[in-house]
Amino acid sequence: MTFAVIAVILTLAALAFVLFIRPTDIPEPEPENPTAHLEDRKKAIYENLRDLTFEYRLGKLSDEDYQKTKTGLQTELAGVLGQIDQVTKGAPPPPAAPKPDPLVCPHCAAKFDKPLKFCGECGKPMAREVRA
Repeated sequence: MTFAVIAVILTLAALAFVLFIRPTDIPEPEPENPTAHLEDRKKAIYENLRDLTFEYRLGKLSDEDYQKTKTGLQTELAGVLGQIDQVTKGAPPPPAAPKPDPLVCPHCAAKFDKPLKFCGECGKPMAREVRA
């Protein structure tokens, strides 16, 4: 009898722990890419074109069927690429990456008087300045 009571209490405690999750414990969802479904469709069309060409070269398709199917896939691909361009045209450009300070170690934040190849504190490579 005591074992059953302990089992019920543990079960209720486990259920309470699982069911009463605080909203702060749940991680933020990653933002959705507005063109993800279009990119997936574009990959599928390219794969279909590749398979179509392969089957044509094996002799499984006549010239007429190959040209008709290829034209249909290319037309669909043009539509998908146009939709991707429309969606990305209105999107703001991605933010530029901040230029690393050659006098500060990006790993341990140690500061130096002159630019170095390796950090004098942690020994990891320092940020290199890109020259045009």
